[in-house]
Amino acid sequence: MLVKMDNSLLQIDPTFKIGIIHYTKIVVTSSPQMLKGRLQLFQEQLFFEMEDKAITEFAGIKEWRILWKKFGADPNRYRPSVEALYRRIAKQNYITPMHSAVDLNNFFSMRYEIPMGIYDVDKIQGDITISLGNEETVYEGLNGRENKLNNILTLQDTYGPFGSPFVDSKRTAVTENTKNAVQIVFLRPSMGEVDALQLVESMGTMFTQIHGGEAYSTVLHDDQIERGI
Repeated sequence: MLVKMDNSLLQIDPTFKIGIIHYTKIVVTSSPQMLKGRLQLFQEQLFFEMEDKAITEFAGIKEWRILWKKFGADPNRYRPSVEALYRRIAKQNYITPMHSAVDLNNFFSMRYEIPMGIYDVDKIQGDITISLGNEETVYEGLNGRENKLNNILTLQDTYGPFGSPFVDSKRTAVTENTKNAVQIVFLRPSMGEVDALQLVESMGTMFTQIHGGEAYSTVLHDDQIERGI
């Protein structure tokens, strides 16, 4: 399977980069108590922090709102997923545990202030292309609605779109039956390539400590727009 970033994205922002972590032979279960505790504690800490700090003042969220506008989408109408998480927490509508893969994905997203996605590799058809959606880019999302992704960064396989930093589709969702997965890390454009690779590698290490299996990490950027996984 090849993961390729459309070159047009780099024409819009030359510093744009994407982290990719490919997991094999993992075991997804109900989250261990340690992860549930960290997820709850982090949300409580964020809630108190947001009493004195606007959501749009968080560095990662600010960067992604700027990037959203560069791509042509309205961040006030279609918010990056990490901002949606923060807004839930600001209302004390805390995220409840789902299973270990999604819970850790949400923790990473909140911790590093970036959108994240994790997908079942065995439900993906052919290669993955990362590009901007158009007026015909639509899928049923995990939010239970039909989502239109015009001018929103989108992951697509040969079957069609299946993920984005806005909301992911039901079609490729990770479940407790998932054995192989790919995690897409929507990095801050300001992060350098070395730091970006160190970050995705550390995420992969933490993920496999909980789920077993193996992790293979890489970063797509202006000098490497595709990579096989």
